[in-house]
Amino acid sequence: MNNPLALTRRQMLARTGCGFGMVALAEILAREALGATSDTARAARPYAVRSPHHPARAKRCIFLYMPGGPSHVDTFDPKPRLIEDDGKPLPFEKPKLERTKTGNLLASPWKFAKQGESGVEVSELLPMMAKCIDDLCVIRSMYGDNINHTGAALQMCTGEQAFSRPSLGSWLTYGLGTENQNLPGFVVVSPAAVFQGAQLWASSFLPSAYQGTLVRDLKSPIANLTDPSGNLDRQRAKLDAIRQLNELHKRDHVIESQLDGRIASFELAFRMQRDAPEAFDVSRESEQTQKLYGVGDPATDLFGRQCLLGRRLVERGVRFVQLFDAPANNAWDHHGGLRENLPARCKAVDQPIAALLTDLKSRGLLDDTLVLWGGEFGRTPTAEGTNGREHHPFGFSMWMAGGGIRGGQAYGATDEFGWHAVENKVHVHDLHATILHLMGFDHERLTFRFGGRDYRLTDVHGKVVRDILA
Repeated sequence: MNNPLALTRRQMLARTGCGFGMVALAEILAREALGATSDTARAARPYAVRSPHHPARAKRCIFLYMPGGPSHVDTFDPKPRLIEDDGKPLPFEKPKLERTKTGNLLASPWKFAKQGESGVEVSELLPMMAKCIDDLCVIRSMYGDNINHTGAALQMCTGEQAFSRPSLGSWLTYGLGTENQNLPGFVVVSPAAVFQGAQLWASSFLPSAYQGTLVRDLKSPIANLTDPSGNLDRQRAKLDAIRQLNELHKRDHVIESQLDGRIASFELAFRMQRDAPEAFDVSRESEQTQKLYGVGDPATDLFGRQCLLGRRLVERGVRFVQLFDAPANNAWDHHGGLRENLPARCKAVDQPIAALLTDLKSRGLLDDTLVLWGGEFGRTPTAEGTNGREHHPFGFSMWMAGGGIRGGQAYGATDEFGWHAVENKVHVHDLHATILHLMGFDHERLTFRFGGRDYRLTDVHGKVVRDILA
């Protein structure tokens, strides 16, 4: 207090405030000079096409999601040792993370055979996908961190097990926008409710415009889309008036991403009245194409329509399509009835998925369309009861195709019983980092500041699996 040069805290802030402001201004100007897009601008024009960090191998992505968790040892990961030791105890201690105690080893009731020029082995349950094996990269060494559906599915779709985070599709549309301004950038097709619901396709703290658009009824894909009056000019005038009122409200509420998202949704809905009915109408396809996907066959009709719709959407510039095989909740959750129910589930998706790959390839779309197949985890090599398998995040299989992926390979491995991922392990975060890389992003740089910190899809983890890239 006796030092005449000493400054109080208030005096120090008053004298240096301009300097701090100039530092902030310099940062803003630098971002604009580099072409950075503000979050406000993204919210105002959510679907505008934006440039990635590096040249992308894939322009769009279709995620074929099998809720409940497909059994890897019955589909894409053959285990001869299981046949030899069928009915015997697992010869090592199980992890402490266990939901329900399982019994002895259970060999797959189905045979595996080498397929295609690559000779990758596939179960007899999937004969049509087996014909496409030279386009697939089967990752046999996937692993995650959660043994329950809720946490595991959240991690697979959002990168986070417990808290609200933006979904994979939200990150991609936030980063890239969409090539069709008259359709949503991110579409989710799920005929039945899935256990985790909207959390799997939510935008969380990203602007609301980037959440997935849910399609549940394939006959009436988007509710309330048609204007009963049929007078588009009158509706356009109404929307213009609403926009003016919303813009007046925004003057006093600068950070209003939900309002921006709502304005954008009104505008998108208006534009969709012209394009969406045609895009979502699979009956416009030829009889031959519908038959290719299994449309009309009771066993394959539902997922066949979903896959055909997925192709129509990405063909029209939709950035991310997630198709849930959901005739019922967690349809692949085979705690019991494995021998009866798994063949039916495989038959329901096998022909439609093979048709999707074939159709994309014939149209020249597979080269820049990334296709991903899998669920939230696998199933135990040991038996639950006498005819089921428990949840299994310790080692399981997924596959990728198209969009910069080197097909015709099985990458990584689980141990000889199919329990642990042991060779070239791929965590869910690594999968996400690889998807972002193929879509043109450095997963460490695609961030969003919220609550005082920068968030990203892979959090502080993840590495690109470069060995599977073409």
